[in-house]
Amino acid sequence: MSPIEEPLWMPSAERVAAADVTAFRVEAARRWRIALDDYDALYAWSVSAPEQFWISVWEFCGVIAETRGDRVLVDGDRMPGACFFPDARLNYAENLLRRRDDGPAMVFRAEDKASRRVSWRELHDLVSRLAQALTALGVGPGDRVGGFLPNLPEAIAAMLATASLGGVWSSCSPDFGVQGVLDRFGQIAPKVLFAADGYVYNGKNHDSLERVGQIADGLPSLVRTIIIPYTRDGATVAGLIAGLKAAVTLEDAIAGVPAGAIAYARLPFNHPLYVLYSSGTTGKPKCIVHGAGGTLLQHLKEHRLHCDVKPGDRLFYFTTLGWMMWNWLASGLASQATLLLYDGSPFCPSGRVLFDFAEAERMTHFGTSAKFLDACAKHAIAPIGSHRLDDLRMLASTGSPLVAEGFDYVYERIKPDLQLASISGGTDIVSCFVLGNPVGPVWRGEIQCRGLGMAVQVFDDAGRPVVGAKGELVCTRPFPSMPIGFWNDPDGSRYRAAYFERFANIWCHGDYAEITGHGGIVIYGRSDAVLNPGGVRIGTAEIYRQVEQLPEIEEAIVIGQDWRADVRVVLFVKLRPELSLDDGLIERIRTRIRANCTPRHVPAKVIQVADIPRTKSGKIVELAVRDVVHGRAIKNREALANPDALEFYRDLAELQG
Repeated sequence: MSPIEEPLWMPSAERVAAADVTAFRVEAARRWRIALDDYDALYAWSVSAPEQFWISVWEFCGVIAETRGDRVLVDGDRMPGACFFPDARLNYAENLLRRRDDGPAMVFRAEDKASRRVSWRELHDLVSRLAQALTALGVGPGDRVGGFLPNLPEAIAAMLATASLGGVWSSCSPDFGVQGVLDRFGQIAPKVLFAADGYVYNGKNHDSLERVGQIADGLPSLVRTIIIPYTRDGATVAGLIAGLKAAVTLEDAIAGVPAGAIAYARLPFNHPLYVLYSSGTTGKPKCIVHGAGGTLLQHLKEHRLHCDVKPGDRLFYFTTLGWMMWNWLASGLASQATLLLYDGSPFCPSGRVLFDFAEAERMTHFGTSAKFLDACAKHAIAPIGSHRLDDLRMLASTGSPLVAEGFDYVYERIKPDLQLASISGGTDIVSCFVLGNPVGPVWRGEIQCRGLGMAVQVFDDAGRPVVGAKGELVCTRPFPSMPIGFWNDPDGSRYRAAYFERFANIWCHGDYAEITGHGGIVIYGRSDAVLNPGGVRIGTAEIYRQVEQLPEIEEAIVIGQDWRADVRVVLFVKLRPELSLDDGLIERIRTRIRANCTPRHVPAKVIQVADIPRTKSGKIVELAVRDVVHGRAIKNREALANPDALEFYRDLAELQG
């Protein structure tokens, strides 16, 4: 057998035996008196007997609740419409604040500018004081609280205080413009806004207060704006916010409020917890409402069974408050992990800063994006020779497909004995459809497995399940973290249109994917960005994989341009500084794509651009570029981190012939 046909990694027998998913499998087999001999059997049972499976997750993970109730799944044949644990009553924050001791709950770093630790006791006490302050402002079940914040410990505390009362938390990162925030918060009318005076990025402090003032003025629902001093001291901030609408510093907001027991509001399983937002590149962002119980149960399952997170582990994900991975990370507290929080650029003061953090804090789980790993590879960053990462057991990657060469980089340049979990899901489900398996092999270029309890299949155009062929990633049965619905969508029509129109009663996620012979998954890109030259469907990730291996190319974006009653492939490339695209490089790009893909993949046009437009969470926006190229209006530039980059693609002479 050649090396490429062998897995890149296999867990040791000792690691398999010690994994939580192994204990869960054994316990479930005993409890339900069934044979569950391996992960494949466990997965099959989890989707065929969802009531048994989700009861087992609840009990294994020790969900704290007033009651679970007798009913597990009502209307389980309906999507949407199914309801999990309709009689349960619980509180999300109570499940995250299980500890109240002096051990570390969070460790925070801001590039090389700041570092601090927050104990479980300190976190509990801050949540207690904030919850009382919010209650005094009239915040109760169903009221919305917004966060326009960096990835600070206080952001976690503010969210937990909101959740403890049954309030609904929603957040944006501080690099959003005023209109981008108002497009989101303006739809949900928050009663209280948490914000910081600024944020840190690329070695500099960036001011937020002017935008905070404009945001507050644009939200008539606000009764209080609470400012967290971050880049300045509290006294300075107190003086600067005197003119802001109903604004006080965090210290003043909780002054005179003693810490004590938290009066958790135990509410129905589907009581709203979060409002998350679609990217908003085709109009105002959709407000996706997620329930407390479904979010909690799904995250516990993913952390404990798919990531093997144990009490005392050190859990990190490079994220902002504008990405659902922040919500996912926060839930790690429910597994009694220490959260490692980072604010700023992942390349400041050097490209090794996150690995410095990993070494210093004995990180066990390192979460990042495929783009970060690609950038590290291009800059020849090799932690295997410069950092002690003895405690690191898992590296997770998401945001875009991790190409096969990215797998090679992780095992050759970071650490060979490591579970590499490429994961995929999204804001829509605040979790994953496909992700890691700590007791299974890692195959080059493949996501390890489908999530337990997630009836994931790939459908062809006729709606038939296929293996070893590309098609639409779907989920054929309900799961607890399905959205409650969309905000201001009383009849559910927008929600149904988003996921259930393509295939009746089946969630169609919008990813172009393949289930492999190993049972793994490959994501080829978003379905709506799939190229269609000559009627042949091509996933954009297939082209990116080839192009981004060339050392001259920093990044690329590919679209299909309508041309002479067909579609032609157009590739835009951002080159390394001081390089220019010439005929030789164009030919090497085309040759590589033709040799490793098919002639259909070869771009008709290759064009150099100065920048690649992306969302706030770092995802490239093929649809926005396609619209600009075709002269169509971009409905929501505020959704982009670098909207000016779109101008590079407008009225290009190279695309006129």
